[in-house]
Amino acid sequence: MSNVFAIVRRDVIRLLRVPAAWVVLFGLVFIPPLYAWFNIAGFWNPYGNTNGIEVIVVNNDRGTDAKPIGKMNMGDQIVRQLKGNSQLGWKFADQHEAMQRVESGESYAAIIIPKNFSDGVAGVIEGHGTRPTLQYYVNEKANALASRITDTGASTVDSQVNETFVSTISKVISGVVNKTDSDINAKADTATADTLADLNKAQQSVADIRNNINDLTTTLGGVPDKTKTARGTLDKTQKAGAQTSKQLGDASTAITNTQNTLNDFTNNAGGTLDESSNLLSQASSQSNVAINSIAAGLTKANGDVGSALSTAQQINTDTGSLINRLEAAGIPGSSSAIADLKAQNKRLGDSITALNDLNSSKNLGSTVSNTVSAANGINISTQSALGNAASARKTITTGALPQLNNGLNGLSTVAATSSANLASQGSLITQSTIVLNQLDQAAAAAVKALAGTDKGLANLQGHLATITTDITALSSSSTLGSSGILAQSLGNGGQLDAAKIADFMLSPTVLDTKVVYPVSTYGSGMAPLFTNLTLWVGAFMLVVLMKLEVDDEGLENEPTPGQRYWGRWILFALIASLQAIVTVLGELLIGVQCYNVPIFIITAMLASMVYVSITYALSTSFLHVGKALCVALVIVQIPGSSGMYPIEMMPKFFRDMYPYFPFTYSINALRETIAGFYRADWFVNMGRLMIFAVLFFILGLAVKPHMGNLQRLVDRQLKASDIITSEPASHKTHEYPISQALSMLTNKEEYRAGIEERARKFALLYPKLMRGALAFGIAIPAGMAITFSLTTGTKVVALAAWVIWFLVTIIFLVSVESIRDSLARQVRLGNLEDDAVRTLLYERQRPRTKAKIKAPLSGNNGEGGDQR
Repeated sequence: MSNVFAIVRRDVIRLLRVPAAWVVLFGLVFIPPLYAWFNIAGFWNPYGNTNGIEVIVVNNDRGTDAKPIGKMNMGDQIVRQLKGNSQLGWKFADQHEAMQRVESGESYAAIIIPKNFSDGVAGVIEGHGTRPTLQYYVNEKANALASRITDTGASTVDSQVNETFVSTISKVISGVVNKTDSDINAKADTATADTLADLNKAQQSVADIRNNINDLTTTLGGVPDKTKTARGTLDKTQKAGAQTSKQLGDASTAITNTQNTLNDFTNNAGGTLDESSNLLSQASSQSNVAINSIAAGLTKANGDVGSALSTAQQINTDTGSLINRLEAAGIPGSSSAIADLKAQNKRLGDSITALNDLNSSKNLGSTVSNTVSAANGINISTQSALGNAASARKTITTGALPQLNNGLNGLSTVAATSSANLASQGSLITQSTIVLNQLDQAAAAAVKALAGTDKGLANLQGHLATITTDITALSSSSTLGSSGILAQSLGNGGQLDAAKIADFMLSPTVLDTKVVYPVSTYGSGMAPLFTNLTLWVGAFMLVVLMKLEVDDEGLENEPTPGQRYWGRWILFALIASLQAIVTVLGELLIGVQCYNVPIFIITAMLASMVYVSITYALSTSFLHVGKALCVALVIVQIPGSSGMYPIEMMPKFFRDMYPYFPFTYSINALRETIAGFYRADWFVNMGRLMIFAVLFFILGLAVKPHMGNLQRLVDRQLKASDIITSEPASHKTHEYPISQALSMLTNKEEYRAGIEERARKFALLYPKLMRGALAFGIAIPAGMAITFSLTTGTKVVALAAWVIWFLVTIIFLVSVESIRDSLARQVRLGNLEDDAVRTLLYERQRPRTKAKIKAPLSGNNGEGGDQR
């Protein structure tokens, strides 16, 4: 830091020992504050002098004589009121003169009251016609702000017209009310009583509704317990249904098995019956044959009777066996047939016995007769048995068994259907459970909604009670003497006082204004903006009028680029601090409000140093382009930092850029010191302002040391113009990088051939690049102008786009020139002798001292010769 302070001390001494420099310093310190002082004084109280803004009033109103209001001329009343108003410079003339003065700019605006204005007012009162209209002419060319002030004047006239209108209406209504006072009082008493009765009834209805809501809420509160019980029952039902469904399924299977068995039985029973019928037929046939044989044999021989009796006995035995088999078969409906067979078989046995008796008693004739009778009986019995057997078979096969089978089919179908139905009941039970859950939620929501409704009804009940009280009090206000508004509006004899009512209607409320963080004058409110502009202008004047580069004269050691930067910045910061102190002290002398003077001064000094950091970094790094950026920055910060108008009123571009402007935070910090502090806002704003200083310190310290060759190029070309001022870079930079120098020493011919080829190609390309830059530099802005002219609300975006394109064009041109200069330097390096290149490399390694070591290229080989 010793070199830094040595630079500052040397530069201060230089300034102090030259009287002409004092004049420059005085101008740098005191001229920028003049901008703030004059503007603050000029804006001190601009709205206190609006009586100089001339507005012409033309009264063409011819008046009216309408029944409700009588004779009236609203135009004359407006003119009388304006003559007592000093808000603007009101002038009165005819329409021709008024229009001439407005068009010439002698008057800023004119207000013309038309001929039928009073008639229009009367028409509104009577309930017909159109609204009365004032004609307002304004010359916006004369002054942009004056037109806004005259707009306020027009609003004032409109307000006064409305006040006069309300006053007139009040007087008319008061007169009508006074004429029908008794009727109104009677109707008012009746209406009041009816209203109070209705209100009491409404309150009772609200109370009943609230009771019903409470009962319903209680009922809904029990819903969760009921749904819980229902869910338990549904669970049990679901389990029982599943078990029953299984049992029905098993029953259906059993019925199916039974049907199979029954079908087998039916088939077997048919065969058995057929077999029995055959046996019975055979038996009957055999019996008939035997009896016929017996009857025939009786005439032949008694011996044959024994044989016949044996045969008959065999038949009787076979028939008994058949009967036993039929009984064993257990055929339904065959019992009567079997009984007949038994009877017939018994009779056969009796016949055999009788035949035996006949055979033994030799009563052959009687025996033959009995034998024939027995044969007939057997035949009849056999036919009857066969008929009964056929009937029984038909009954069994076509009646009982099919009906039983159909019944089993129906039972099986019912069992299967019931099982399926019970199975489907499971999903219904699940859905029922979901419905019960939804019912719980609906009940809870209903309880909540009912609670809100009850709360609203409670508020309504309170409001109804309040209204009832108010109406009761209003109905009795006539006994309050002069304590109420109604009583105060009454004149003599209990009649309404039209004047008092009109005054009340003109201003029914009173606005009690309480200012938070009051600012005494408009000038004090504008001081933060003008102070920041002054400080920025002061910092810009420093980088324009004073040298940016630091020389080595009078310094013991050669300073580094960083030391040069800090040394010059400190000098600028000292002068900028003096500018800030002079500016704020002058503002305090003018009368600018200040909540905390020391913090006010410190804020201005810190802001001034930040602005020096910004302008110095841009100017020393990018030379004239950087200075142009300083001007562009101050231009966009005026509308974009909320210094004059709220940022919410600005276009979107400025609202988006608002947080990125240093003015934003310095203006807010100064407002804190002028009107009062809120929490830690001052520290927050100053902290954010310091970020800009840090960023631009990084820019200056990191970029500037690498810009030496570019600065020499710009300086050389500006000198060639012989009209634009320039300043050569004072700190030493190296034209040739070590890598290029070593490459040249390693293979000089190859290096020279390669660089000359590159330079030749670039020389051919260079004119095309410049013409292209010129063409695009003109075409692109022209295209932007056409595009943005066809759109609305893009003016600020167009300006920003033009600025960005301007910077891009400059950067491109500078880059092309830098490449051209770099190739030229490399060509010169290729033409140097090897010893000269070695000397250059040696110079790169020399210590930074003021000891002068002669280079071999100096041509001096004497005392100060080469000391390598």
